[in-house]
Amino acid sequence: MADLLCGQVLSFAGDPFDQGEAAARHLAQGAVLVEAGKIVAMGEAAALRAAHPQARVHDYGQALISAGFVDAHVHYPQTAIIASWGKRLIDWLNLYTFPEEMRFADRAYADEIAARYLDLIVARGTTTVCSYATIHPESVDAIFTAAKSRGMRLYAGKTCMDRNAPDGLRDTAKSAYDQSKQLLQKWHGQDRLSYVITPRFSPTSTPEQLAALGALWKENPACLMQTHLSEQTDEIDWVHSLHPQSRDYLDTYETQGLLGEGALYGHAIHLTAREKARLIEAGASLVHCPTSNMFIGSGLFDMDLARHLPVGLATDTGGGSNFSMLHTMAAAYEVAQLRGQSLHPAQLWWLATQGSARALRAQDRIGNIAPGMEADLVVVDLASTPAIEQATRRAETVWQQIFPTIMMGDDRAIRATWVNGTPLHEA
Repeated sequence: MADLLCGQVLSFAGDPFDQGEAAARHLAQGAVLVEAGKIVAMGEAAALRAAHPQARVHDYGQALISAGFVDAHVHYPQTAIIASWGKRLIDWLNLYTFPEEMRFADRAYADEIAARYLDLIVARGTTTVCSYATIHPESVDAIFTAAKSRGMRLYAGKTCMDRNAPDGLRDTAKSAYDQSKQLLQKWHGQDRLSYVITPRFSPTSTPEQLAALGALWKENPACLMQTHLSEQTDEIDWVHSLHPQSRDYLDTYETQGLLGEGALYGHAIHLTAREKARLIEAGASLVHCPTSNMFIGSGLFDMDLARHLPVGLATDTGGGSNFSMLHTMAAAYEVAQLRGQSLHPAQLWWLATQGSARALRAQDRIGNIAPGMEADLVVVDLASTPAIEQATRRAETVWQQIFPTIMMGDDRAIRATWVNGTPLHEA
């Protein structure tokens, strides 16, 4: 039987970084018809009720129905260390990340954290993530198993490191290639799951390991490749000392076959002119991680890049300090303000949905409401707290209704989260 979700409906017919708010489509009394995990129709509620009298009706009143949030860069193994007292990137890795990731050799622990992480994000309206695992194949199996049981579309890969990491967290060029290939063959394309080739970043991979993973990506071009790029200035100096033959940070990947369409680079704050030009030319994607960038003092991302290449938005759990994409949108707005770039609410919402889906090369499946898209939806209460309600009561446009929730909303704003046509969370 079909389900009919009624409320305000927000979708996109274009890119608001190109077309402004005119790219968005808003129905004040709309509805979304869902059946067998897909969006069958969207339109005015009265017309869809009349056309589908047998559908189960879920009347969300004045709540906003949107595509579910897409978080394009996370480290699910860092769930338990989120909001640890801040350090610079290299300190963070040594003090918090590496000791915690050592625990993921234990499949039971990996299963526990994977389940906890997915439950936390679904309760905050996120329906898809692209996650780093640890070097342990067990950590990849855990997150894919948990996602499959929930019917989620999820991207993940084994994190590969063969230097500058503690004993127990290093593999080799050969084992990184072999284990990644085995996991790719096991999981990629199963249900809604996609494997992502995942070198952590150049400081923890030798050129030999990067080349091995570049070869694996060339053999499997349908997969994405994710890594980190130009997050902090001292990190960039470290990269130059480790790769003196390279022209710049991006070149450490480019020369090893790790630049092209389907490449996802997290952070990308301190880019040179050459790096920007090559990223645009290659059709790569960037992922903006504003809460993480501020929490560990990395810098301010240049959102003008979204006019030239795909840019997604991400919490960067657990360097990022919150699981919520609403909170992340607010941080993105504030970062842009500090750069003199004022982002419209349509652009913020796009980044958290269709923009991130586009970065993942999945814009034809997730991140928007349209017939044929997968039925991953979030229902957002635009008056979830007294402070937000008093602001939205004065609103004269839909964006004036939405913006207070972007800036002040939290998990209380999430009325429901639908994944693959099934309500996984209802407040």
